[in-house]
Amino acid sequence: MSTDVVATIDRLRATFDSGRTADLGWRKRQLQGVIDLVRENEQQLSDALAADLGKPAFDTWLTELNLVKDEAAHALKHLGGWSRKTKRSVPLVAQPAKAWTEPQPLGTVLIIAPWNYPLQLLLAPAVAALAAGNAVVLKPSELAPATSAAVAELVPKYLDTDAVAVVEGGVPETTELLAEAWDHILYTGSTRVGQVVMEAAAKHLTPVTLELGGKSPTIIAADANLAVAARRVAWAKILNAGQTCIAPDYLLVEQSVSDEFARLVVDELAGFRDQAPATSIVNEHHLERLEGLLDGHGGEELLPRKTDRDTRVMAPVVVRSPDPASPVMQEEIFGPILPFIEVASVDEAIAFIKARPRPLALYLFTSSKTTERQVLDQTHAGSVCINHLVYQAAVTDLPFGGIGPSGMGAYHGKAGFDTFSHTKSVLKRPTWTDPGFAYPPYTDQIQKVLKFLTRW
Repeated sequence: MSTDVVATIDRLRATFDSGRTADLGWRKRQLQGVIDLVRENEQQLSDALAADLGKPAFDTWLTELNLVKDEAAHALKHLGGWSRKTKRSVPLVAQPAKAWTEPQPLGTVLIIAPWNYPLQLLLAPAVAALAAGNAVVLKPSELAPATSAAVAELVPKYLDTDAVAVVEGGVPETTELLAEAWDHILYTGSTRVGQVVMEAAAKHLTPVTLELGGKSPTIIAADANLAVAARRVAWAKILNAGQTCIAPDYLLVEQSVSDEFARLVVDELAGFRDQAPATSIVNEHHLERLEGLLDGHGGEELLPRKTDRDTRVMAPVVVRSPDPASPVMQEEIFGPILPFIEVASVDEAIAFIKARPRPLALYLFTSSKTTERQVLDQTHAGSVCINHLVYQAAVTDLPFGGIGPSGMGAYHGKAGFDTFSHTKSVLKRPTWTDPGFAYPPYTDQIQKVLKFLTRW
């Protein structure tokens, strides 16, 4: 690792050890700094995201800047309550005593962000880490170089440079960072790299939060409002050109309404792709990967393929009845391709989902509370959104995280504060009383009394 990076990490650890970051006033100043950073530099950050992803300015505001601001404002509002001691009960055998828990910052933590939401998925976890009182190293994605450069320029202007640092670079730099002994690592990205991160962390017994991906299903029940469902599915699929970890990856549509829903969702997608500004596929490699997923799927393409290779803008494609064994149904798509599978019933949809790895998100459109409860009870997913998509990740008070191969741990709101805190247990006993019968040898009478007091 370079001498400069080693010196930076040493400086951050020294700052943490000094106790500066534990102070609530310091934490609040950092949270306000994050808010000021995104508010005062909206144009610069929008330009950077446009350069990296061709992202429209409003999409940048909606999915990046505003979410970071909301996360920091929520933490700023609730930090006092989150940081308080919590009284715990003490059993009779341990009396007289007081017991409580108190959150304590972990130390120096590493946050590794992906390229698809390169600002939000870097700064939102940073909000949680700073609210909890940690020193933080931020590693932005090298696949979003303009955003990485903007963050590296702006963070030192708004946050404490002795406690927060940005380390730019690619795989070699990330590998070197992972070789360090951190107090926590939060990584957002692919399952494959998540395994690398977890393996590196295991060498130091470092706890990790992994926000991964997977194939997030959408169930369309026959009793759903089909027009609204089609519009919302289409919007969620074109958002960021489908390059969203909780994007609807495939549809499971009840057969009795499949023809009608196919027509509706195709119409909505066609309208969006002709009228709405489009985000680019991040690079040529990913564009070729997406085109490869369309080859050999064994289904029917309901929208014609249309790709502008100069801008890397790929129009959405609906694939009806693909082969479940084809790559488009086996790999996370992460692009504007929408497989459409007919099922005989919601029961069949649930069975289809349960036969596959647990997803990061699951979506359900239904007007039936019974169906809603059935899906919630019989499936596992990191999060569920009913009659809409993606918005669950915008609710700061809802934990965001995966389950099984889609990730471990969570953040957002109080869940993020808890992720980057250690809940320290404390028991305090007075010294004004110290009866001899509390110590050996225990007479038969004392044993009977103690057993009576703790009878079960």
